[in-house]
Amino acid sequence: MPVLQREVDLFPEDLLERDVWAEVNGRSWWAMHCRPRQEKSLARDLLAQEIGFYLPLRPCRYRTRRRVITSHVPLFPSYVFVFADEHQRVEALRTQRVVRALDVPDQLRLQNDLQKIRRLLESGMPVTPEDRLEPGTPVEIRSGPLRGMTGTIVRSMSRQRFVVYVDFLQQGASVLIDDVDLRVIV
Repeated sequence: MPVLQREVDLFPEDLLERDVWAEVNGRSWWAMHCRPRQEKSLARDLLAQEIGFYLPLRPCRYRTRRRVITSHVPLFPSYVFVFADEHQRVEALRTQRVVRALDVPDQLRLQNDLQKIRRLLESGMPVTPEDRLEPGTPVEIRSGPLRGMTGTIVRSMSRQRFVVYVDFLQQGASVLIDDVDLRVIV
């Protein structure tokens, strides 16, 4: 399996450092919801077209055979943040890698949040994505022997494990499961 070097995750490099509001010129932030596993490809396309973007990537280490491999995976799967004007937004949509472009109502707040995310990632500390699985959230189990079953979050046991109410045979049952094995049902 080839090991690729870390790709460009921010263009231009000072996009989050400078006061972009001083030079907006019709550009704004968009959250591009990508097709599955297309975030890096979209980032490459945006870089080639010189469209401003930020794709937060976190290192993920795993062992394969006798080697430890570090891969850089999106912190927010299926999302790339694009700073573009209307023409550039349309160009990003033409890549066929984007499902939809989400309008960002509070531009300044998103930029501040992205700056904080960037700072966290640059700190070198392990960063873990956190889903907001509140009690009452409907979920589907993605892996393991209960794969495909749907249920509802009943209560939070800790930051990384949840008790899920699974509805089958018109009876209830609960199971302790890792949150990474859950998908929120919309």
